[in-house]
This record gives sequence, structure tokens and C-alpha cells, in this order.
Amino acid sequence: MQHGKYRFIAGFLIVPLALYAIFVIWPFIQSIYYSFTDWTGLSPQFSVTGLDNYRRMIHDSTFWASFRHSVVYVLVLPVVVLAIALFLSFMLNVGGRRRKGAAVSGVRGAPFYKIVYFFPQVLSIAIVALLFQFLYNPDSGALNAFLSAVGLDGVQPEWLGDPGLALWCVMAVLMWSQIGFFVVLFSAGMSSIPKDFYEAALLDGAGRATTFFRITLPLLWDTVQSGWVYMGVLSLGAEAFAVTQIMTVGPGGPADSTNVLSLYVYQKAFRDGQAGYATSIGVALLIVTLVFAGGVLRLGRRERLEY
Repeated sequence: MQHGKYRFIAGFLIVPLALYAIFVIWPFIQSIYYSFTDWTGLSPQFSVTGLDNYRRMIHDSTFWASFRHSVVYVLVLPVVVLAIALFLSFMLNVGGRRRKGAAVSGVRGAPFYKIVYFFPQVLSIAIVALLFQFLYNPDSGALNAFLSAVGLDGVQPEWLGDPGLALWCVMAVLMWSQIGFFVVLFSAGMSSIPKDFYEAALLDGAGRATTFFRITLPLLWDTVQSGWVYMGVLSLGAEAFAVTQIMTVGPGGPADSTNVLSLYVYQKAFRDGQAGYATSIGVALLIVTLVFAGGVLRLGRRERLEY
């Protein structure tokens, strides 16, 4: 059985590893190289400028504003989304009233609720952003119309036009669009936990909170940790870029109050023709992503529980 084992393994791995190196690793290396140049993104002519792009980035106030917003995203969004998703998943799978023949069960209509929560995942993020852009419209949007209907005519914010509210409005859209995915993910994990554990805890007098923190969360921790990293990458990458690009004034406004690193990379590369500087910002975004993922995996590391 050992004869030719390594040739067999290499035969299966060489093609996918080669594709990964060509289409993933090599672009990263190219981007790091271009970050030391003055490449415009269009002309084949460029020169190496050393650390000029990074020096410029350090003194760029828009970069630091985008950096702060991205850090807020990656610190707030995963925590809020995963907390809500865990609560909803627990209620759908374990938190219902006791029914005849089942000591542990979810709320009534749990399968229907899962479909409803997952519905935003069916929609394109562009469609979601457009729908919420109409919702936030200060003149004809549903939010201000509701406030007017309940007699709060004097409390009608500008929403996306208010520098103090715009960032939180965008974050709310990202939360709404992602919670359903994690509800389904965590529900799948909870459904695999043996019901005997919950029944034994109930016999010992454990309440819902104790059951969640002593049984559900420890046994689901690997899934939660992976979801945390995944949600952080979404907060820093394409999802944050798409929503900010479509919904906000500028985009990235007003007064750069909603700009994020992924959007700033796009603006510098395709709007301003400064691809070399854009790739240096992309390198900074890569570092933030790696630090976040490494920190979550490091801080969340614990003994693996099996059942």
C-alpha cells in the first residue's frame, strides 16, 4: 500500500496547487511589486519609486479615514451578526417549548423561519443596496414616511446624507444581508449535537442560558470561529465595497464618512488612474485582513470537544 504513495498524492495535488499559485499567489506577488512603482494601470511604462507610495499613504487623511471605518467594520459587524445568528439558531433548534414526545425542540414553524432568514442571501448584494438606498431616502423613503405616520415629523434624519449616521446605516444593511446565512450555518451545526446532552442538562435543572453557554456554544465553537473569520473578510472586502459604492454619496461620502479601504483602492485605481498607489493601499488591506484572521484564530483557540 505504501508503494508509489507520494507519486499518487502529488499527481492529485500538482494541478490544483499550480492553479492556486498562478491565479492566487502570483497576483499577490505582482500587487506587492506594483506597490513600489508609479504604474497608472493603463500604460505599460512605469518606474520603481521605492517607498514613495507608502510614505504618501501615511500622510493621506482619506486613507486613515477609510482605515478607521474598515477597523470599525471588522470589530463590530462579526460580533453583532454572529451574536444575533446564534440567538436565532438556538431558538429555532433548542429554545422552543416542550412538546409531546420531544424533550428538546425548536420554536414552532422553525423550518419556515429558516427560509425567511435565508432569503436575503438569494438576492444580489447590488439589489439589496438599491432597496435600502430607497428605504433611506429622506424625501420619499419608507423610514421617514413611517416616522411621519406616527407623528414624528420633526425626527426625520438625512440617513445617508448625515455624516454621523451614514456609516451605521451602511453597517445595518450588511448585518441584515448576512445574518440569515449564519442562522442556517449554525442551525446545521446545532442539529448535529446529540439531544441527550440537552435532556440531561434539563433533568439537572439547567435553564436556557446555561444550556447555551455550557453545551451549545462549546460544541459549536469551531463553526463560530470559522464564521467569525469569514464575516471579517466580508466586512473588509467585496460586500463592504459593493454596499458603500452603490448606496453612499460620492461614493464614500458625505465627507468620506463611509469610505472603506476596499472602495478607496477602487477609486485610486480606476477613477484616478493611480494603480501603483492603489496596490499599496491593497497591501495595507491585506495586512489588516491577515492580522484579524490570525487574531481570531489565536484568541479563539481552545481544546477541541468531540461528541
